[in-house]
Amino acid sequence: MYDVEAIRHDFPLLQQNANGRPLAYLDSGASSQKPQAVIEAMNTYYREYNANVHRGIYQISEKASAAYEAARKKVARFINARSWREVIFTRNATESINLVAFSWGLANLKPGDTIITSEMEHHANFVPWQQLAAHTGATVKYIPVTEQGLLDMAAFDQLLDSSVKLVAVTLMSNVLGTIPPAAEIVQKAHAAGALVLFDGAQAVPHMPTDVQALDGDFLVFSGHKMLGPTGIGVLWARKEILADMPPFMTGGDMIKTVRLEGSTWNDLPWKFEAGTPAIAEAIGLGYAVDYLSALGMDNVRQHEIELVSYALERLNQVEGVRIYGPPEPTIRGGAVAFTLGNIHAHDVSAVLDGEGIAVRAGHHCAMPLHERYGLQATTRASFYVYNTPAEIDRLAVGLDKVRELLG
Repeated sequence: MYDVEAIRHDFPLLQQNANGRPLAYLDSGASSQKPQAVIEAMNTYYREYNANVHRGIYQISEKASAAYEAARKKVARFINARSWREVIFTRNATESINLVAFSWGLANLKPGDTIITSEMEHHANFVPWQQLAAHTGATVKYIPVTEQGLLDMAAFDQLLDSSVKLVAVTLMSNVLGTIPPAAEIVQKAHAAGALVLFDGAQAVPHMPTDVQALDGDFLVFSGHKMLGPTGIGVLWARKEILADMPPFMTGGDMIKTVRLEGSTWNDLPWKFEAGTPAIAEAIGLGYAVDYLSALGMDNVRQHEIELVSYALERLNQVEGVRIYGPPEPTIRGGAVAFTLGNIHAHDVSAVLDGEGIAVRAGHHCAMPLHERYGLQATTRASFYVYNTPAEIDRLAVGLDKVRELLG
């Protein structure tokens, strides 16, 4: 049984009030809350075995190294990687994308090559490719988004040709909630000779993710959106691709030998982890993976489908609300972006905050998508493992209050 009330008790922050009311935290798409198990695991590291990894031949350093590498293996199992050596720790999904852009991209792209992404991407899956194109002479092209918030796959077919070397798309839109047809994208991209990068920052925390079944070439995601701490992210890539990529950053720990004449690189995955890593954060991410695995990602996904289904029904009853993205809960994730008449999203969010409801307001790092719909900003409620239908009811009542005050 998925007992959301029991789950909520595992999250200390959710026990507090906001503006005199119980906090309804509806902004997990930006950053999730942390269960006590994650908080305590990081505290234990700092209290009991705080030492650098891969360096010390003494007890607490060896314990820290073992815990750090155990976290990597947990992540590898969580996404069903073929090998733990395919899991690279970074600061976040953004750094993971930049790693691919400036390591694989600079080594492989040239004038006349094409990168395809889409109009619904987070800026982190736009700007690195634009910069890479500026460095290499390649071109970036974009899959359009339909009025219903789906990728225009007929347009994707038209964009695919022999010049395309990389297709980089989200597995779940952080604004529309859209879940693109990943299998179709991979099949068509690979048939055209292109590699595929998936931005899994929204998807990996919310639904089962199997990189072998996805059959893509790169996957990126962030710890802080999946019950883990900030400052830790993941790049997964096929081992044979990583082996051929030059280091992204250089310095300590990513080397095998250093001489005056030159240097050689460490084995995977450490070749891409220069300097002292985020040790406590990696350990925290490992415990977050443990927590999600215990819940069961199929259960997490089903819980969110039920929440989104209820949210679409309930919010559509509020006069003036327009929801963006697919109407079918089964092809969208836990993010629901909307407008309320002509009231600015920042004003909507401010009034809701007074009611103890935390939502996101703005362009959500997706300005091209908002321009596609002729919008400056939207309000976004995003749900996760600890949210309840009662919080959605509070949101709807709060929106009625916004309309009464400002409409």
